Amino acid sequence: MNDPTRIPVIIGVGQLNDRPENPELGLDPPGLMAAALRLAAADAGDGNLLADLDSLAIVDQISFRHLGNLCEPLAKAIGANPAVNYQSEAPHGDTPIRLLNEAANRIGAGEIKLAAVVGAEALRTAAGLAALAAKGEDKSYNAVRNVSTRRDPTYAQAHGLTAPVDVYPIYENAGRAAYGQTLAEAQAESGAIWSGMSRVAAANEGAWIRKAVTAEEILTPGPSNRPLAFPYTKLTVANSSVNQGAGFLVASLAEARRRGIPEERLIYVGMGAAAKEDPSILRRDRYDRSSSMDTAIRRTLELNRMTGADFDHVELYSCFPCVPKMARRVLGWPVDKPATVFGGLTFGGGPIANYMSHAVVSMVERLRGGDGKTGFLFANGGYATDNHCIVVSREPVAAAQFPQDFDYQAEADAARGAIPELDKDYVGPAAVESYTVFHGRDGLPSAGVVIARTPEGKRTLCHIDVTDAGTLAFFMDGAVEPVGTSGAIAIAGERRVWKR
Repeated sequence: MNDPTRIPVIIGVGQLNDRPENPELGLDPPGLMAAALRLAAADAGDGNLLADLDSLAIVDQISFRHLGNLCEPLAKAIGANPAVNYQSEAPHGDTPIRLLNEAANRIGAGEIKLAAVVGAEALRTAAGLAALAAKGEDKSYNAVRNVSTRRDPTYAQAHGLTAPVDVYPIYENAGRAAYGQTLAEAQAESGAIWSGMSRVAAANEGAWIRKAVTAEEILTPGPSNRPLAFPYTKLTVANSSVNQGAGFLVASLAEARRRGIPEERLIYVGMGAAAKEDPSILRRDRYDRSSSMDTAIRRTLELNRMTGADFDHVELYSCFPCVPKMARRVLGWPVDKPATVFGGLTFGGGPIANYMSHAVVSMVERLRGGDGKTGFLFANGGYATDNHCIVVSREPVAAAQFPQDFDYQAEADAARGAIPELDKDYVGPAAVESYTVFHGRDGLPSAGVVIARTPEGKRTLCHIDVTDAGTLAFFMDGAVEPVGTSGAIAIAGERRVWKR
């Protein structure tokens, strides 16, 4: 592609942390978004740029749900009147990269010249205000409330699989067995990746926690690093208790030049690819890899005619260690090279769906600084569900052509294995497919779940009896690998439990 009116480039980036001691003084998400976009405009060297936006794309937020759709109020706040103005349908972790890809497509199609992508979360402020309301100090405040109606739990939820921190360990434990690692080896890999992320965060002014942490500190349970769901501790999971905003500006190369933005400030957008898994975690073909992740990464490499060795920097989404572990194996990224430019969701900060906007900002800053030429951005969302990758570079990506169809769902579906039939009431001999043990706030095991396969290959769930010391040791001490071992599911009172 040689037409500068159809070549997308990132021209401005901005991110901020908001840390007021008084939660009532904290910025809300639209305030954080407006501030981030003003920083991005200043970074582009044009304070009037926001008024000329053709497109404004917003990453949905959860901390102030009562504010609803933010399109019109945010546009008004920044003095914009874009023809394209939309908010993502849900707060998914892949959203910022999808919105970047969509902006590049609109520029490539000649529909727009100047676009903004932005998002923010203020869960720290929301939690503080909720606490004040609970004390009666602000009874009018209702931004944080449970608006869902109570329903009977699903089959997975009845066995403890209710939140990402419950589900991702299923992938972690299955992956360890598939990679042929011992528990100690798998934990060492997690520690190496996460300590590397902490070092990146310590050097990044945009990160939330700027303190390097050793692998031993990350992996050792304690009062400030309590176990959550085996084998994860607090320092290996996303930190969402943040007030963070980030945004970036994308323009056609012709528009960037018209505005006089120096060539060395421009970051070229390469092509992207996306695919998803079934929303239900029980409708996955396996838990040691993801065909949608594999397809998104592999296709992004092929579209840009690159390999993992071509990248100077990567951002491998890091809500839990199993995600960058799976991604780096597809990409061919070494464990001893940083898997982030921002600092990871534990240390950089985990503002729900907007993490990858911070990754884009940090990647642009890193490449502009002359530290390498090309970067790879991998985003993940849901329960290892959503995947979207894209390439950015300090130089034009020769293979890039926009607009492009980044949806590779059909290919991912074709590569996926058969989905096991679910047998919710099975009792009898079975084999462990994966598992985890949940811990309470006191750090003690509180419950556990086994995902098992019957002799007929069907999938079923059962509980782990955490009062049985022998069973707990079997699943947690690393003496043997539980995944793949045989046992049985038996009735114990009103529950179905695993028996060795």
